[in-house]
Amino acid sequence: MKKKRTIAIVIPFFLLFSLTGCGKKSEENVNAEQEITTPTPTATPTATPDPYAAPAGTYFSETTGLPIAENLKNQRPIAAMVDCETLAFPHYGIAEADIVYELMNSIKNGRITRFMALYKDYAKIPQIGSIRSTRTTNIWLASEWNAIICHDGQAEYALDYLAKDYAQQHLSGIFTRIENGKAWEFTEYIMAGDIANNAASYGIDLNYNQYKQSGEHFIFTKYTTELDTSNFQNATNVQLPYDHNQTALTYNSTTQTFDLSMYGEIHQDAEDNQVLSFKNVLLLDSDYSVYPDQGNIFYHIVDNNGDGYYLTNGKLEQITWKKSGENGITQYFDANGKQLILNRGKTYITYVPSDVWGSLSIN
Repeated sequence: MKKKRTIAIVIPFFLLFSLTGCGKKSEENVNAEQEITTPTPTATPTATPDPYAAPAGTYFSETTGLPIAENLKNQRPIAAMVDCETLAFPHYGIAEADIVYELMNSIKNGRITRFMALYKDYAKIPQIGSIRSTRTTNIWLASEWNAIICHDGQAEYALDYLAKDYAQQHLSGIFTRIENGKAWEFTEYIMAGDIANNAASYGIDLNYNQYKQSGEHFIFTKYTTELDTSNFQNATNVQLPYDHNQTALTYNSTTQTFDLSMYGEIHQDAEDNQVLSFKNVLLLDSDYSVYPDQGNIFYHIVDNNGDGYYLTNGKLEQITWKKSGENGITQYFDANGKQLILNRGKTYITYVPSDVWGSLSIN
């Protein structure tokens, strides 16, 4: 606001009339010269918010790319082994998993598969399972996430790998048993509090330790944006060549995710009927070898690479994959050889045996 200050001027009487014509002008000039102006404060520029940043108090999960509580940033995921035999049904808490690996468990029983369900924020899941034994390939995949493997025993040939430094911190056969009228091997579940309580008892690091691998598992699109799939092929139905459990994936245009079914029925969790559904699907071609007992196998994924497909939003792109070392991060590359960019959300991953890769049906 401008403030004015008046200056008194004494003029002899005899000059009064002679100065009358210019007196008014002089006074105005003096007054103008004496004006004091208070400067208007300059506003500090406001930084433009980053539209792709994680909301306050959150960070982008390494498993889904979605925002979760910031205090979980250093927490190790868990990798829960879950049987896909009908005797293990119904499942609990699988639809809440961030990533679900499905792997052929044995060449017997029609190449029956097992899930390995990966969870970052596992404490909020009231029940997971039932929990079954692990295999060699699962150890290699879980360890690249520095995940705590949660299982009920293991195949004989997996013991040597569980003993390795990067996989020693695992939890086996110590979760909650629930009477459900089934055989003993189908009664173990991870209940709320089981991980924290057992980790304390067995000296398990709940936070990432020295065996965490550097680098990103997935490269995600910018937050709130979607991948441009205009050049992708249409792909709305997938039939996996797993004769026993008949795994299939069907694109749901309402949720823009792929719904999983087994044995001809949509897979739903028992506790809330939530459908097992995925934003991303990775179908990977891999050779395997059979151990000399009961048909158990391991995939040739260590220090190896192969072809595959990436599906999202009802579309498909041909890709390649590569994994270096037993606990090295698996990397994915698009058709141009650049690192694959995924949409944010849950992911389904399966290694399809090379001898039936040609039987994989996608349309």
